[in-house]
Amino acid sequence: MSNDKLNFKLLNLLIILVICYLVVSTFNWWGGVIERFISIIFPFVVAFAIAYALYPIVRKLVEKGVRKTLAVLFVVVLISSLIIGLIIITVPIVYEQTIILSRLIAQVTNNISSRFSVNLGGFEDSITGVLNSFLSTMGSYLSTGTLNIVGKSVDLITKFIIIYIVSIYFLSGMEDIRKKTKNFLKKKDNKLFRYIKTVDRELGNYLLGLVIFIAIQLFEYCFLFLIVGHPNWLLLGILASITTVIPYFGGLITNIIAVILASAVSTKLFMATLIICLIFPNIDSYVISPKVYGKTNSISPLWTIFSIFIGGSLFGFVGILVALPIYIVINRTYHFFKGDIKDKIMDIK
Repeated sequence: MSNDKLNFKLLNLLIILVICYLVVSTFNWWGGVIERFISIIFPFVVAFAIAYALYPIVRKLVEKGVRKTLAVLFVVVLISSLIIGLIIITVPIVYEQTIILSRLIAQVTNNISSRFSVNLGGFEDSITGVLNSFLSTMGSYLSTGTLNIVGKSVDLITKFIIIYIVSIYFLSGMEDIRKKTKNFLKKKDNKLFRYIKTVDRELGNYLLGLVIFIAIQLFEYCFLFLIVGHPNWLLLGILASITTVIPYFGGLITNIIAVILASAVSTKLFMATLIICLIFPNIDSYVISPKVYGKTNSISPLWTIFSIFIGGSLFGFVGILVALPIYIVINRTYHFFKGDIKDKIMDIK
């Protein structure tokens, strides 16, 4: 009886391996269709993620007695005003600091080339080329007050509009979506409902914590680099906040750039920037981050780095961005069904 059971399981394994082989070998035929499908649903997935992250704010307002419609309107207006205000305030400063950055990069590469006899001309040309293109576009925007939305910009702006509008619809209906999902799962399987509830809580804590932490990083590093007189304080603050989505490596990249650029200005600025880059990342990691993320932050650093590596290898930059949320889902799934998995293994033995 056990031999028949074992043979049946081996047969299932063989069938799975054959299916995997066929999927991989025929990827060129159906891969384009999948990529097209992903590009279509991507704005809706992003819109849902935004609404999902902002919903706790709406829920808190509703719990305080604010009507749901007014709560949604308040959150949408607040977030939109913050984004528009930041763009209006920061674009001219970013433009000026990008000019300074372009000059500093040329100075740094020349210093390194002459000191270590290394030819960095190609690197300098590529970086300055990107910066000059960016300056040209931004200069046109600042002088005319308009963006060139013809051609390659149409697709980007269209997706942005879709994401903005759909996220408002999702945010307005998030409570109903959650209630219907909750009722459906309760009727279907109570254990499945508890599992989805666990994953929902962990992802909700992570996304809300990420938004808060990005805002903290933006103001923290803009202020720090500003008071020490770094010429690229705003760019570095924005970069520090954006790279927060890449654990461990994002902050390291920002710190290296900040120190290298400071070395081209003065020894005093270099030392001040070095102190910032050595002290405050540790404060962020051991004080601020645990307070913001709570229990969600208790993730193994080794597994976090491994998930980022796998995500980047398979799906590039997008894979890096979604690696940690996916790891959180997988980790919580394993811990939730750990008992069932052990029972299955014992049955096989």
